[in-house]
Amino acid sequence: MNKQITSALLLFFLGISITGIAQKKEKINAIYSGIPWHDNKGNVVSAHGAGLIKDNNKYYLFGEYKSDSTIDFTGFSCYSSSDLYNWKFEKIALPVQESGKLGPNRIGERPKVMKCPKTGEYIMYMHTDDLKYKDQCLGYATSKTINGVYTFQGALLFNGEPIKKWDMGIFQDTDGSGYVIAHSGNLYKLSDDYKSVTEQIVKDMTKHCEAPVIFKKDNIYFWLGSGLTSWERNDNYYFTAASLKGPWKSHENFAPKDSLTWNSQSTFVLPIVGTKDTTYLFGGDRWAFPRQKAAATYVWQPLVVKGDSISLPDYKENWQINTTTGEWSNLTLKGTIIRNSDTGKIKYSDNWKTESVITDSFLDSSSNVKGAFFSVNFNGSQIGLYGVARPNGGYAQVEIKDHNGKTIQSNLIEMYCKHPESSLKYLSPILKKGDYKLIVTVVGEHGNWYKKDGTGFGSTGNFVSVDKIIVK
Repeated sequence: MNKQITSALLLFFLGISITGIAQKKEKINAIYSGIPWHDNKGNVVSAHGAGLIKDNNKYYLFGEYKSDSTIDFTGFSCYSSSDLYNWKFEKIALPVQESGKLGPNRIGERPKVMKCPKTGEYIMYMHTDDLKYKDQCLGYATSKTINGVYTFQGALLFNGEPIKKWDMGIFQDTDGSGYVIAHSGNLYKLSDDYKSVTEQIVKDMTKHCEAPVIFKKDNIYFWLGSGLTSWERNDNYYFTAASLKGPWKSHENFAPKDSLTWNSQSTFVLPIVGTKDTTYLFGGDRWAFPRQKAAATYVWQPLVVKGDSISLPDYKENWQINTTTGEWSNLTLKGTIIRNSDTGKIKYSDNWKTESVITDSFLDSSSNVKGAFFSVNFNGSQIGLYGVARPNGGYAQVEIKDHNGKTIQSNLIEMYCKHPESSLKYLSPILKKGDYKLIVTVVGEHGNWYKKDGTGFGSTGNFVSVDKIIVK
């Protein structure tokens, strides 16, 4: 056999082998709310205050690339996905500038991107500020490609002056008109090139409304917003109108009272338009101050829209969406269940109690002692942790070690919630089937923060909880 034939056959078989490996690599198969997401490099997806946009049959997620040690602007990230489940890290789309409004020791929040129909450019909008939140304005940046590095252009001007607002969002109407939304019910129409404001459509429509979002269904506009509770979650509410100019009708919460919008704050609603249906994807942030990079997560839910009402009637931990048909469905997480009381399989260190630490109905195992841990040896390809979040919840360190004792996954998760609730807190990436050990350790820390007026929020303790374990 000559060398050319040998090389051709070798390449042929290598091609089969590589393809086979690629086909065996399993992907995440659903949207899992309230747990850490991992990108294609195995890192935690960090894109808070996010905007989600579809472009050329792919979804792009832009958000705040957070830090665990500072509130300073550290860049806006860009991720891409074809299915809304598996995310590729594209790049830091807008890095810290050498100086100016997004330079060192500055704030950069809530990036949102729209494609300008007239110019074909991609325009990113954001809130810029100083570290004391006393120099706020709305800014913008531009790029010729959606996943390029954006060039910061400075303040977005209206009548030649910066718009001195903070929490912001965007809206693109069906006629291609672009708008920027700002807190407290302010709406501005953009110029044809999306680089300046031509008029203010709505002024001070409501008080104290942060995290503004507008979307449209049929001929009704929906305006979502959040109360002012700093990093604390609250019951978000909404308004409706037949015209962007109003009048706007006030509605109450769109999630059950005291659910705190399923422990999240609104950041976008994106219609997933398919061949059979349209799902209105609600995107919310579950902040975890101060560990915003490591422990903050996302709450993405299918929003029910009927007439001029919207609702998130229940919390869907795991659900699937067909981006082709636009249909969604629930997904039950299946596997072998290990209850917290099964001490034959869950090995606890000292200082764990199997009883309620606050008057509620849960009988989980919990500890608030720094360094206390539990471990589970398992054979499988994925493991999940269900725990109870409470007003006295803290941070937990989650590790997965392989059969050689090497740590192959490490995540920080939070178990704080103003109202006690039990849910999935962690789900590992899909692993090569084998023998592993899960170790969960009490960090001995929790978050506390204060509003500008001195009002305090946050946890009262460091408790970490386990309700059950699921192994796939």
